[in-house]
Amino acid sequence: MSPTRSEQTAHTTTPVVQPLASLDAGALPTVGGKAANLGELIKAGLPVPDGFAVTTEAYRRVAAELPTGLAGLDGDELAATARAMLLAAPVPEDLAGAIRRAYQELGDDVAVAVRSSATAEDLPYASFAGQQDTYLHIIGADEVIDAVRRCWASLWTERAVAYRTANGIDHDQVLIAVVVQRMVDADVAGVLFTANPVTGRRRQAVIDASPGLGESVVSGSVNPDRFTVDTASGEVVHRRLGDKRRLVRSLPGGGTESVDLPDGSSTACLSDEQLTRLASVGAQVEQHFGRPQDIEWAIDTGGALWLTQARPITTLFPLPASAPTDPRELRAYFSINVAQGMFRPFTPMGQAAFRLIGAGLAGLIGKPVADRRAGPPVLQEAAGRLFVDITEGVRSKPGREVLPRVLDVMEARSAAMLRALFSDPRMAVRHGRRPAVRVIGGTALRFGAPRQVARAYARPAAVQRYIADLERQLTTGLALPADATPIEHLRLAERILFERMPRLLPSILPTLLSAMSTYVFAGKLQPDADPQLRQAVLRAMPHNVTTEMDLRLWALAQTIRADTEAAGELLGTPAAELAARYHAGTLAGTTQRGLAAFLQEYGLRAVAEIDLGMPRWSEDPTHIIGVLANYLRLDDQRQAPDVQFARGASEAEAAVRELTSQARHRGRLRGTLVGFGLHRSRQLIGLRESPKYLLVAGLAVAREHIAVVGRALADRGALAAADDVFFLDFTETEAALAGQDFRAVVATRRAEYEREVRRRTLPRVLLSDGTEPEIGSGATDLPPGALAGTPASAGTVTAPARVILDPTGAHLEPGEILVAPSTDPGWTPLFLTASGLVMEMGGANSHGAMVAREYGIPAVVGVPDATVRITTGDTITIDGAAGTVLITP
Repeated sequence: MSPTRSEQTAHTTTPVVQPLASLDAGALPTVGGKAANLGELIKAGLPVPDGFAVTTEAYRRVAAELPTGLAGLDGDELAATARAMLLAAPVPEDLAGAIRRAYQELGDDVAVAVRSSATAEDLPYASFAGQQDTYLHIIGADEVIDAVRRCWASLWTERAVAYRTANGIDHDQVLIAVVVQRMVDADVAGVLFTANPVTGRRRQAVIDASPGLGESVVSGSVNPDRFTVDTASGEVVHRRLGDKRRLVRSLPGGGTESVDLPDGSSTACLSDEQLTRLASVGAQVEQHFGRPQDIEWAIDTGGALWLTQARPITTLFPLPASAPTDPRELRAYFSINVAQGMFRPFTPMGQAAFRLIGAGLAGLIGKPVADRRAGPPVLQEAAGRLFVDITEGVRSKPGREVLPRVLDVMEARSAAMLRALFSDPRMAVRHGRRPAVRVIGGTALRFGAPRQVARAYARPAAVQRYIADLERQLTTGLALPADATPIEHLRLAERILFERMPRLLPSILPTLLSAMSTYVFAGKLQPDADPQLRQAVLRAMPHNVTTEMDLRLWALAQTIRADTEAAGELLGTPAAELAARYHAGTLAGTTQRGLAAFLQEYGLRAVAEIDLGMPRWSEDPTHIIGVLANYLRLDDQRQAPDVQFARGASEAEAAVRELTSQARHRGRLRGTLVGFGLHRSRQLIGLRESPKYLLVAGLAVAREHIAVVGRALADRGALAAADDVFFLDFTETEAALAGQDFRAVVATRRAEYEREVRRRTLPRVLLSDGTEPEIGSGATDLPPGALAGTPASAGTVTAPARVILDPTGAHLEPGEILVAPSTDPGWTPLFLTASGLVMEMGGANSHGAMVAREYGIPAVVGVPDATVRITTGDTITIDGAAGTVLITP
């Protein structure tokens, strides 16, 4: 079957019909995802019914004849208007003739399935399953042409338009092709997932099946049989028989009908042999495409198996590239993103920075890596997020003792997941304490940890000076001459990340452990102390660089408030425009000077600031300007953050006195020790933000040098824009400096990055078989409408919720409860006017929880799906002591 020369050249060189057997993945722009995937299956030697594709050129020609009039329409109106136009449009005779000839080559009046195949369909990141239409058992050339026309129109159903909008896909960029394929006279049909779509477990096929055509299963009109098959062994590990009361079957003259059947839940519609065969074929499909697949299949009345469709399972979280394929070799990965309150993905350069830092740390503990740019093996990437392979920690006795306890205060649900993982026989203990003690002890002695601990206990002020000196050491001796080349800037950035920054953590960690140990020690001496009184000790901690930053910003807002012109400009102008004015130096004088002074000290910070690829506030102050405007809306000065902070400090000191007095009643020595511990806690715990601040400071310095390289590459034309350099790694940047053009690579990565930004689920702990460790469902005695989390900051508040997924440009009314997936220091300016905090991630001592306590606002963290189950405007009540969130109907 081949189109005539006139069919190819009438309007374009692209054929209007093409045989499925001639297609592959490269044909996607002209035949859409469904047809391209069927072509791939045929080339792989898999059983696919014969057929052809009506290419996007046919749709383009018909759509080009439509009258203009869609501009300005959106939503349902756009969908209805475009659909009506396509249904009424004539099909050009040469195009109709090509379809007729292709259909006739399949046989005389053969029954076919006519399926839509859009160019934004069956993609690796968006399947568009069910968004366009399918017509089954179509007989006759005229009927096929009519079904093709209806498929074109289905590109503009309300659901398809809404789906494209939600996935950020431009309507004007989407075309549609149509698959015409010989019908399978199905005895039984259904859907096969080559990975478990619910748990994410790989190499576990899930099969839904029902008698007759697969339409009943795909449409959800029947309760099918469901089978779960271990792909490696072929064993059916689970079966659930449905009643299968609805049968869809072909009619002799064309079309289909649905008929009701008696309850069939006592008999399976597939034998174990057929299930094993299906799982095996599914594994071949997955291997061909290189990722788990959602497959539609049918077994005909003669027992032959046919594949009618295959598309990626887009809902699965990807696995690290090095994850083992043997399920017996289980690995466990912990999310760095979750630990650091960062939901969005890392840029490629941000990942490269962490690999270099990780390689430097590995060298410090005596485990140098062969390729520092590749990073240590324990550092893994999936979906643009970074993970640490914690398998060996889980398999060791010290790891089992330490890791869950650390996560109890950082990310409580992750701690529960780890404990659940300990019972998995694949994670049995293999290592004792000696290797860990040797590594940790040797590193501690090398960096003088005992001396640092003693200094922290004896002279807290000296510790504060020491940390300030560490920041200066980051940049000392790193100046480059004005005429330094781009490659010199790149190599300096690499040296900062690999040599200087890894030394920060072992240099400062003993001090922080000292700070926490004094608080824990005081608690051990008073096990029956009031928990809320102990929690009050942690309020308004001094020497916290993030708190100081927030209060400094509040002070700037008050200065602007006193200047009528400046306040009016700030409240009456969009933040993005104000940012442009700042860079132009044309803001009102009070704002221009104050903001410049603030950014001089804190401009190195950012939202998602541990990603070197993220713009710093000094580069784009839009977020900070928006926060300043938000502060001006707080009229009740009794709730002013500086007033609340001073009140919190007073309450904390009172709590220290009360706890010390209570301890003294049980003995003078006990009282002295408790008082010492609590006082040292208040002098030292505020320094907990220092490691992150030093990390961010180092990343900011490295970013400045890489930005120089980006500007040079953009000037040469190797990159389209200077900040594209952050979508390369160090090796690629070197190649770009040597003359290689990376514009196409960057464009692809930016598109992938933007898709990942929209991902709404992020595993805390990911296993190499694709699952998250199972944990209990939590509290079961909650009132209706209540959500359970981890208590983080005591107090109760009822107020409207404001769900914010990204703080940049976000607006939070004073007194609203902030509901977020997670937070990092870039979010904390919003805390000053929030009346409460709810987070999907985190533990009692995660960053958001501790800042909430310092600011005295109730907080509940680790609330699963909080940003989905709570809607902006909902009135919610949070109880920070009980760890509950109640949504008021």
